[in-house]
Amino acid sequence: MILSSDLKQFINNNLKQNINILALKKNPFVDYEWTWILNQIQAKQKAEKKLPTWFANDNVIFPSTLSIEQTSSETLAKFKSELISGEKIIDLTGGFGVDDYYFAKRFKKVVHCEFQEDLSAIVQHNFKVLNVDNIETISGDSISYLEKSTEKYDWIYIDPARRDDKKSKVFLLKDCTPNVVELQEFLFEKSKNILIKVAPLLDISSILNELSNVKTIYAIGLQNEVKELLIVQQKGFIDQSELIAVNISNDGTIHQDAFPLNVIVDSQLSLPLNYLYEPFSSYLKLGVYNSIATKFNVSKLHKHSHLYTSNKLIDFPGRSFKIEQIIPYNKKDIKFLENTKCNITTRNFPLKVEEIRKKHKIKDGGDLYVFFTTDLNNDKIVVVCKKITTDN
Repeated sequence: MILSSDLKQFINNNLKQNINILALKKNPFVDYEWTWILNQIQAKQKAEKKLPTWFANDNVIFPSTLSIEQTSSETLAKFKSELISGEKIIDLTGGFGVDDYYFAKRFKKVVHCEFQEDLSAIVQHNFKVLNVDNIETISGDSISYLEKSTEKYDWIYIDPARRDDKKSKVFLLKDCTPNVVELQEFLFEKSKNILIKVAPLLDISSILNELSNVKTIYAIGLQNEVKELLIVQQKGFIDQSELIAVNISNDGTIHQDAFPLNVIVDSQLSLPLNYLYEPFSSYLKLGVYNSIATKFNVSKLHKHSHLYTSNKLIDFPGRSFKIEQIIPYNKKDIKFLENTKCNITTRNFPLKVEEIRKKHKIKDGGDLYVFFTTDLNNDKIVVVCKKITTDN
């Protein structure tokens, strides 16, 4: 479908409108369905920050808003593409094609497979208007296509669906569709390298239990929220897997650190010193708590608290704070926080943030950052801080 000039202008003029109010109005276009136009507006609204390249091109056609919500952001797609390169890559779960747009900058040929015929047609149209000419779009079952194909690929990329038939969240790879666990042998017949994107809900240890030949697992965070886990498999790989934590901040700064798997490390414990550190969520997702302490020469407050401390300020992958006060947790000693504003975090503490706010009448916001946690003596403590670095 081609968008008329009038329709493009109408969509752009209504991007700030409430879609529910707009839906009550009469369709001004006889050649386009009103529900389709409304979807274009709503999907483009969602794409503004997530997909600026698509948003900026008025000839782009958008699929359902759900497809926009489920697709990778451009920031993540670009980072992902820079991890791999080669002659040919096939994407078995193409979706809206954002990942493939960036893969096309790193490979001579990209094959985009998408089961939904209408979505495949939209993607084909969009690649054309975005001036990408090295992506082939295939509509249909990607596994059937791969079975019939005689081609070999440098990489296979796959993003298995993370919901079962009952639409409930799943936590094992074997429950995802396509079943990459079951397809392992077949996929390695077609390529020596496989890149699998999975939801952050999946457990690292279960991934390693289900899959062999795992070279690397990336936990990728965007502005301190884990967005994706990436699994890199290499045919015949039998060495120790590597875990890599990544955080991409608002300004594009990338923090990235590698940790060996299954290396037993003892971390030093300490009472709070001058500075407190809270790692990025992607680092915590990998479960490398002791390795963080060793790598950055900091001490943990408690075996299970996952907060770190040092006498001298260091460049740490996460939030850094100057400790102002250390207080035993009791009603009398923290009474000064009543009716004040502060930002509360709990780590290894029996009460949740909202319970603490309600119990001690503490408001949200302000310049103080207060950590409710447990120290190395198993005492409940309150660490009052001022933040040094900005949130990422």
